[in-house]
Amino acid sequence: MQITVSAGKGGTGKTTVAVNLALALSESHSVEFLDCDVEEPDAGIFLKPENENSEPVTIEIPEISEDVCTYCGDCSEACEFNAIATFSENVLVYPELCHGCGLCSRVCTADAISERSKIIGEVRRGSTGSIDFYEGDLTIGEPMATPIIRDMKKKVTEENISILDSPPGTACPVIESLHGSDFALLVTEPTPFGLHDLRLSVKVAREMNIPVGVVINRYGIGDKSVEDYCEDEGVPVLMKIPNDRKIAELYSNGVPFVNKFDNWKGRFNQLFEEITRIVNPRAKSVEV
Repeated sequence: MQITVSAGKGGTGKTTVAVNLALALSESHSVEFLDCDVEEPDAGIFLKPENENSEPVTIEIPEISEDVCTYCGDCSEACEFNAIATFSENVLVYPELCHGCGLCSRVCTADAISERSKIIGEVRRGSTGSIDFYEGDLTIGEPMATPIIRDMKKKVTEENISILDSPPGTACPVIESLHGSDFALLVTEPTPFGLHDLRLSVKVAREMNIPVGVVINRYGIGDKSVEDYCEDEGVPVLMKIPNDRKIAELYSNGVPFVNKFDNWKGRFNQLFEEITRIVNPRAKSVEV
């Protein structure tokens, strides 16, 4: 089971939900946690992984041999990201735009393009209790988060429950995080901003044919518009986390609240049961 915890709006509580769900399930399941918010990973603050090691993530950047290049422009035309510009007597490569797909070297009939590896970040691996922990970290100044998420997701094993903490928004890094997921758990808040971005997240997940469910965080503020929207759209509200000062204080100190409130472990296990029923309607029960 691969569950991606996502949200259109930043700050709604994605990491809170992902971390507490992983901790609750880890008592009876093999769990992997992937922090896919590689521009600002923070799940490690709460899970406190040990025995960390890291490996670099690279992409292949084209280099042009102008002694061989015929300046035909085929590479420029093939590049969807405008990372290569061909002029009458030279070729310019813009590494910050390159996605490392290698198409330019394939279409070059003069064999004038070679590739060099460029480090854009790293993936760190550790463990916390029985949870295997992975964290991507994009190098400062680099614009390409997606290759790091893609590389990190190669670590996922089908035998385990994988909890992915997605970046905020609905752009390419989120699409990559959701790709291949069995379920999108969308975290929102009962405010106009939360509703606006929830609509976008639901649309993205449905475009990708991924079943969705909603967790409403800070429940008790705002109004009922999020619940009304979910009812109209047939999106199940699977959990409501109250706007509780004690939970906020624990969060500010880097403490997952399931470690302090035992009743919430059962609630998160019930949440997983509901997710499993949605993914597999024939499942009558799940051992938790």
